Amino acid sequence: MELGLVGLGKMGGNMRERIRRAGHTVVGYDRNPDLADVHSLEELVGKLEGPRVVWVMVPAGAATQSTVDELAELLEPGDVVVDGGNSRWTDDEKHAGELAAKGIGFVDCGVSGGVWGLENGYALMYGGDAEHVAKVQPVFDALKPEGDFGAVHAGKVGAGHFAKMVHNGIEYAMMQAYAEGWELLEKVDSVTDVREVFRSWQEGTVIRSWLLDLAVNALDEDEHLDRLRGFAQDSGEGRWTVEAAIDNAVPLPAITASLFARFASRQEDSPQMKMIAALRNQFGGHAVEKK
Repeated sequence: MELGLVGLGKMGGNMRERIRRAGHTVVGYDRNPDLADVHSLEELVGKLEGPRVVWVMVPAGAATQSTVDELAELLEPGDVVVDGGNSRWTDDEKHAGELAAKGIGFVDCGVSGGVWGLENGYALMYGGDAEHVAKVQPVFDALKPEGDFGAVHAGKVGAGHFAKMVHNGIEYAMMQAYAEGWELLEKVDSVTDVREVFRSWQEGTVIRSWLLDLAVNALDEDEHLDRLRGFAQDSGEGRWTVEAAIDNAVPLPAITASLFARFASRQEDSPQMKMIAALRNQFGGHAVEKK
C-alpha cells in the first residue's frame, strides 16, 4: 500500500525504512529537506492515490495540531489520518471530531520501540473505528515485531495513546527500581563489582528484562556512570498517567514516586538519575548531559 509519513526524526525515519522493507511505498515529509521525499504536505498528499493514509510522527501539542489542521484542508472524504506521536488521548478525541466533520477518518497509535524498532519492530497500541483501522492494517503489520504479539487494537479513539501513556508510566517505575538498586549496590563497600551483579541478573531471575539488559549495556560503556550528570527529563506521558490516576481514583504510588524522583534530579546531581539517563539513552536515543 501507499503511506504518507510526516516527521522523519529518530522514530519516523526508521519507521519509513521498516515499512519500505515490507514492500510498501512511503512518501515522507519533514521540515528538514535533507530527510524529506517531498517539500510540503500538499506535495505529499498529491503523490498518494485515494483513499489515502497519512501517518503523523511529530511532537505532541501545537505541532500535531497544526499538521492535522493542514491535512484536514488537503485530504478528501474516505482518507485516514494516523497520529503516531505521543499525543494526549484527549487531543485524539478532538482531532477525530474535527476530521470526521470532513469525512476523514482518524486513528491514534502509541508506538514503542525507540532506536531499536527498525530491526526489532515496534510495539503498537491503536484506537479508532474498525473501518479506519482496517485501512492502516498493512502498515501496522509491517511495523510490529514478528510473531503473534506486539500490536493491539486497544479500543475507541484515544485508547491507543492512553495505553501507551500507561506503558510509559510503568516504564518510569521499572527504571526507578533498577536505579535505586544500582545506587545502593554502589554505596556499600562489600560489593566490589556492581556491573557484574547486574549482569548476573540477566538470566534465571524474576527481574530480568530488556531494561536490565540495557542497564548492563550502559554500565559496559561507563562502569560507574561517572561521565553522566544525574539529570533525567520527564515526558508528558508520565505526568498524564498520574493525572489520569487522580481523575479515576486509582492509586499509583510507584509510578507517582518515580515521576517525582525525576523532579528531584533537577535539584542536584542525583546518582539514581545517572542510571535513568543512561537507560533512556540506551532504548530511545534520548540525549544525556555530560559532566
